[in-house]
Amino acid sequence: METSAHKQQYPEAAKIRNLPWVEKYRPQTLDDLISHQDILSTIQKFISEDRLPHLLLYGPPGTGKTSTILACAKQLYKDKEFGSMVLELNASDDRGIDIVRGPILSFASTRTIFKKGFKLVILDEADAMTQDAQNALRRVIEKFTENTRFCLICNYLSKIIPALQSRCTRFRFGPLTPELMVPRLEHVVEEEKVDISEDGMKALITLSSGDMRRALNILQSTNMAFGKVTEETVYTCTGHPLKSDIANILDWMLNQDFTTAYRNILSLALHICPGTWSLCLNCSSLDIMELKTLKGLALHDILTEIHLFVHRVDFPSSVRIHLLTKMADIEYRLSVGTSEKIQLSSLIAAFQVTRDLIVTEA
Repeated sequence: METSAHKQQYPEAAKIRNLPWVEKYRPQTLDDLISHQDILSTIQKFISEDRLPHLLLYGPPGTGKTSTILACAKQLYKDKEFGSMVLELNASDDRGIDIVRGPILSFASTRTIFKKGFKLVILDEADAMTQDAQNALRRVIEKFTENTRFCLICNYLSKIIPALQSRCTRFRFGPLTPELMVPRLEHVVEEEKVDISEDGMKALITLSSGDMRRALNILQSTNMAFGKVTEETVYTCTGHPLKSDIANILDWMLNQDFTTAYRNILSLALHICPGTWSLCLNCSSLDIMELKTLKGLALHDILTEIHLFVHRVDFPSSVRIHLLTKMADIEYRLSVGTSEKIQLSSLIAAFQVTRDLIVTEA
């Protein structure tokens, strides 16, 4: 008997243990949520007074939109009622007009016999819905308001048609602040017994940019890959350039000739072995050692980091404007699939021209 009991317990424990941390530590109640207390208190008041309107939650990913409405649903309905009272659809489902006329219409139009109150339809990533589907949904929302409440969740409010926006109460979920993220991450670190340094925590906060889901995914990935979470392991795990890499790149572009800067950065960005170059003009032994040990980096990531440095460096206004314009052009060209090597040449050329402009102005 004990053996069979153990067998029943093991799969359940294993299931919880094997869950991604994003799901394992997802808030289950409104009290568990760590941010946007003004929004939560408003929604809590709607629920307590039984006057929940149609909702439109929008904002960047990982800020608690889905967790908020799921916590509301769990507060409104018991576990055994959840399946019959809540319909949840996201971007993995079909988002055309047929889904509105089929499952959504069918769910919203049927009344519950043994349960008072309204049903809840959660449409996650609603900005992926087609224009026709959104127009069809407008009529469904109007017709079945007495029986059903709709909650639309999206990242981009501009992709939701005005007619739907006007039928919902809108709440914007902004990126989480470090003050809110750190205590939650520390809780996960303590529960999972993660070995993390202070600079590792700062790197997590920096790279996640207010996205709690991204922070937890990076934390779990780095912990599994390296066993210790430091600034270097976090940046290495995500393939993001270290601050020291960016400092080197800026130094090469502003202080070395074009050929040397191009060779050094290309080796850093595309992970080309320095031995493949037939010529090594003006290249010191330190440069060669760095080329041998540095990892592959994406030019887009390098460009993003350099952009932050450009704002910190004390350039004359006209020089900074010229440089930022050139960098914006390069980023756009990269986004449409142009050659990284050619765009790298363009980036170095922009900095070389900038250097000449600074010398001229001085």
